[in-house]
Amino acid sequence: MTILQAIFLGLVQGLTEFIPVSSTAHLVFAARLVNLYGGADKTLQAEQTTATIAVIQLGTLLAVLIYFSRDIVNILRAFISDHLAMLRARNEPVRPRLSKDAWLGWLVIIGSLPVGTIGLVLKKQIEGPFTKNLWVIATMMIVVAILLMIAELVGKRDHAMDQLGVGDALAVGFAQVLALMPGSSRSGSTIMGGLFAGQTRETAARFSFLLSIPAIAASGLLELKEAMEKLPAGSYGSLAVATVVSGVVGYASIWFLLRYLRTHSTGVFIVYRVIVGAVILAALAAGYISANI
Repeated sequence: MTILQAIFLGLVQGLTEFIPVSSTAHLVFAARLVNLYGGADKTLQAEQTTATIAVIQLGTLLAVLIYFSRDIVNILRAFISDHLAMLRARNEPVRPRLSKDAWLGWLVIIGSLPVGTIGLVLKKQIEGPFTKNLWVIATMMIVVAILLMIAELVGKRDHAMDQLGVGDALAVGFAQVLALMPGSSRSGSTIMGGLFAGQTRETAARFSFLLSIPAIAASGLLELKEAMEKLPAGSYGSLAVATVVSGVVGYASIWFLLRYLRTHSTGVFIVYRVIVGAVILAALAAGYISANI
């Protein structure tokens, strides 16, 4: 991977990780466009591309950690102090209750369980050529667009962050499992789940971003070791450049989406997903592009 390829992939990752348009779909296309790891056989090329994408995501993880640093510190501090207080008062007649920040920490944990469990079970399939197949990617772009549109229509949009419960965490958590299918979009799936659960658009996006921390961290760190083994020698510098670029651009994307969803629906992203998915399907059917790497 050259420096120019790295900068391009970092820009694509940062722009699309948090916007509900599927970063995987765009990165697969970007990797094809620059012929990333073109000299390897198809299976190794798919594995190297998957590893590269997962590691570049660590840049967008850093963007989330920085943007939500105050929230994260408050959640961690409250989670630890509240549980210590409950332990100290375990024999008292009246036990202290969890604060809203500590409870939010539990919701992030609960919401992360579905994708963590299923992701480990399907690890080999996720790394293989199936997740780079354009028929699958294009279909899922349209499917999630339709589901997101339905969520916009039927969602009550009356749950704020301090009103989230276990049902919200599970709804968003199981929706995040959809993101294991290429083209679904992790942010698109989780925002959709939040809207179905009755969350406001901004709340759905904020909870989606918090839920992305364990998901992206687990995916990136899990692939980091394999990336070091599978990627060609000399790729590490370029990989670092791509990761930094994705972090900077990802931070700007978070800022944009939160401001945008305060006053707008996800309609523009739904239309974009349908158009891009339909164009890919038409190009595949006409034989202009191949389905696999």
